[in-house]
Amino acid sequence: MSDTPASLGYRMPAEWEKHQGTWLSWPKDPSTFPGEILRRVEATYEKMVKSLARGEDVHILVDDAKEAARVGAMLGSVERVSFAQIRTVDVWTRDYCPIYVKGQDLALVKWKFNAWGEKYEDLKPDDEAGNRVADSTGLMVFRPNLVLEGGSVDVNGTGSLITSEQCLLNRNRNPTESRRDLEKALEDYLGARNVVWLKNGIEGDDTDGHVDDIARFVGQKRVVVGVEPDESDSNHEVLERNLHIIEEAVDEKGRSLEVTEVPMPERLSSEDGRLPASHLNFYIGNDVVLVPTFGGRSDALAVKTVEQAFPDREAVGIDCRALVFGLGTLHCVTQQIPLGA
Repeated sequence: MSDTPASLGYRMPAEWEKHQGTWLSWPKDPSTFPGEILRRVEATYEKMVKSLARGEDVHILVDDAKEAARVGAMLGSVERVSFAQIRTVDVWTRDYCPIYVKGQDLALVKWKFNAWGEKYEDLKPDDEAGNRVADSTGLMVFRPNLVLEGGSVDVNGTGSLITSEQCLLNRNRNPTESRRDLEKALEDYLGARNVVWLKNGIEGDDTDGHVDDIARFVGQKRVVVGVEPDESDSNHEVLERNLHIIEEAVDEKGRSLEVTEVPMPERLSSEDGRLPASHLNFYIGNDVVLVPTFGGRSDALAVKTVEQAFPDREAVGIDCRALVFGLGTLHCVTQQIPLGA
């Protein structure tokens, strides 16, 4: 296909633009969520689904009819929930599902998924799960021959995009592509004419610096940015550097960005090391914004900050102390379906 989405008038909408629905994959992988943690993660999903279904359809990927029946019984009589029998390994739909772009209608961009730089051989089949999701929609699908995960980019919907050098320029993704090559791909396939390059992500993030843990658009020129006030914390200097980049950046119209700081949660760890807990990993639905909480002092401020950014939506705190054991939270496990034109 020689035409690109941008050449045909498509762009990636901002997450706060109206949705038709949301894709989720029901959790089941015992390697990601061992033992009792899986049961707690299922309870987290139940709250997520019921909150989102107030204002949009929720499409849940399950392996088979038996699993659909089990999950359906768990959810009860929740309207606007449907099941798609597409086998997946794990829950990270943000990264392996297609990204929707919008013009006169909807289309899809299905990037290649290589399990975050070839880190997890057992998760690579989810690239094909993402292809099956794309094909199931009946929409036009663009397939650039490039690796990119949805969590590595965030857009304002009008031409600006935030990403990180640690992730997109990593040799474990697209080793032959230059920064300019990747900027051109972001413009061609997502409509990004203005790319803001942050540096690195937070400690414990196995995705190599996904931006949805460190900085998010909440308006066309408004950004919330994670900060770590504790100077002894390894995240302090990294996030301070990213904050300065955002403060000096502009949107696609050359306007300075309005910045709100969000403190990082207190340190959470597992036996394998630090967990990438971040309040920035929120998900913006039609009626609600789901905000990850971690049982610490920063929870209330994070929920309040998000609520102030989206006064037309309810900010719902979702306890993610179990979910983060999988090294991601709410934004990582969701993928929005924009409302068609």
